[in-house]
Order: sequence, then structure tokens, then C-alpha cells
Amino acid sequence: MERSLAPLPNDWGRTAFSEFLQREGLPVVTGLAVPDLKEVQTAPWPRLDALGAYVQLLGAEDTNIAYVLDLPPERATAVERHLYEEVFFVVEGRGTCEVWNGAGGRATFEWQRGSVFAIPLNTFHRLHNGSGQQRARLLGVSTAPLMINLLRNLDFVFGCPFDFTDRFGGEEDYFRSEGTVYQRPDTTQKIWQTNFVSDVYNLHLYDWVERGAGGKHMKFELANNTLIAHVSEFPVGTYKKAHRHGPGAHVVILSGQGYSLLWTDQHTDFEEVPWKPGSLFVPPGMWWHQHFNTGPTPARYLAIRWGSTRWKLTRYLDYQGVDKDAKAGGNQIEYADQDPRVHRMFVERCRANGVEVRMDSFLVRA
Repeated sequence: MERSLAPLPNDWGRTAFSEFLQREGLPVVTGLAVPDLKEVQTAPWPRLDALGAYVQLLGAEDTNIAYVLDLPPERATAVERHLYEEVFFVVEGRGTCEVWNGAGGRATFEWQRGSVFAIPLNTFHRLHNGSGQQRARLLGVSTAPLMINLLRNLDFVFGCPFDFTDRFGGEEDYFRSEGTVYQRPDTTQKIWQTNFVSDVYNLHLYDWVERGAGGKHMKFELANNTLIAHVSEFPVGTYKKAHRHGPGAHVVILSGQGYSLLWTDQHTDFEEVPWKPGSLFVPPGMWWHQHFNTGPTPARYLAIRWGSTRWKLTRYLDYQGVDKDAKAGGNQIEYADQDPRVHRMFVERCRANGVEVRMDSFLVRA
């Protein structure tokens, strides 16, 4: 017997996270980049008793999302807990954070401009502004889109009583421990397992030779997460090798002036993102991208992203081979193989800014 056919419901094809964003009622910044995080306009955020705006950039591809959180002077957020991972970068201001679980373990720590920290999974937490007469502004990046789209039940996402003691066991020194810096065996990359980075602006970095141009780097494994971060810096008059990886790398410019080029193998031209301190952009998944310092100071940036070395997720999100030659199966274009337009454009931009190009030795070695 042939079955009767029902018309496809009009509300099919939506996502639970898009409905959540509508419910939050905050401004949503979209596009490829944010010119300056300090200029993002926020609005009252009743759920957190603060001010906020979501930043849903193209390159996140709904794997993760950013938001700007403002705390007025002498104010604290509402207490919350949730089943998604979350990493914070302090844009301006200072304050404290309380973290605790249902078993009674509690940790409190201070944060300031340039601090990076992660909230352990499903712990209660609250942020306090300690800046006197100044607002505190933080950038949060979370895995909320994945978790909300998978579970589709906000009561469970924000109300699950389970304590993940493998993530946070109530240690008072959880955010004060020195942690451990590891050396990868297959590259010069360094990895710091920690829960709190006090100041990414002044953090000591290590050479990452494979990425080119005298660049330095430190990768962070935070709070036993899959969502992690790293800081990179490269000198005046230089640019890094092009590379590609999965979506969701929220790149915050800490210092320097320059631009990044983005493209795919199908592009005949480049997408360009100009940047300065405070700019934010997210390269789309598996788009080639390359960073250029055309200013008078070293360029340093923070990337909050997927790609934990400790906990693998999927090949698309694990950022494999970003310092390995594409001709050998990696995801990096060596200087000798880059489009000739790349260097010509860079020389012209440096000349216009009165900056000396310092790429000769790196290009010769290529």
C-alpha cells in the first residue's frame, strides 16, 4: 500500500542555536572581521545581568561563537553554569572570577587586561569588575553552538547538575599553578598546559622555526578543554607562511599593524583583512591565509581555537599539519611556492609605510 505524503514542515532546517540567539535578544555582529573589539556596541543582557553582544563571524561556521561582555564598575555577572567550554580574553579592565562545583570545591583568581583563562566545564562561575570607575570588557569564545544544536534542550545545557571532577576537582590553586611547558617531538612548537595566563601582551614566547620569518609562539592547553588558544608574534617587515586549518580560530590582534590575505584553491584573487590592535577575524575552514606585518612594531596576536594536542576531536577541527609543507601532505605553503603577487604586494605596502622589508634571508633559505 502506497503511503500518503505529508508536506515538509516549514520550520524544518532551523538550528536550536539560532533560536537561542533570538531568545538572548542581543546585538549580533556578523561578517568576516571586527575592526576593533573596543568599539563593539553592547546591550542589556538579562541572563547574565550584564551587557553583551554576540560576534558570529563567517569563519566560525557555527562550530563555536564569540561574544563581548561588559561589566559596569563594581558589578558582577549573574551566576551561571553550562555544558559548553568557554575561554575568556580580557580586552580591558580588571577583576576577579569565582569558580566552584556542586561538591563544594571553590577557586578564586584575579584577572586583568591581557589575561586569558578557561571556565572548567559545567562549573558555577561569576565574574566581578574590580576596575573602580572603569568598565571591564571581556571577549568570550565558547562551544555553545555545537552543544546547543546537539542537545536542543536549554534546561539541560544550563541546568545539568553533574560535576565534571575530571575537569575541576575543587582545587584552590587551580588557576595559580605554574603548569607544564611541553616540547612537541616533531616540531619546535611549545605547549603550555595551564588554566590561567596572566598577560598575553608580555608573555615570553619561543621560536617556532617551521612557521617562518623569525616568528615566536606559545600554545595553551586550557582547563582540560578541546577549545584552546595560542599566541604568536613576528618581527617588523616580515610575514608568515600561508597555512590553512578548520574553522573557528578567533584571531585577536594584540600589537602591530598589517593585514591578512585569505583565499581558497578556487579563488583567483585574495580576500583582505586589514588589522590593528583590537581587530578580530576568523579564517573560514580550510581557507589559506597569511599574515603580514607592515607596521613599525612586532605584530602579536592571540588565537582562541580548536586544535587541542591533548584531546582530539575531528580531523577537520584538529588543525593538523599547519607547519608542514603542503607538497608533503601538510597544510602550509612554503615561501618558495607562494603566489608571486604575495611578496610584491607586501613590498609595496611596507614602502608606503616607510617600513624596511626584512624577508630576504628567509626567502633565500626557502
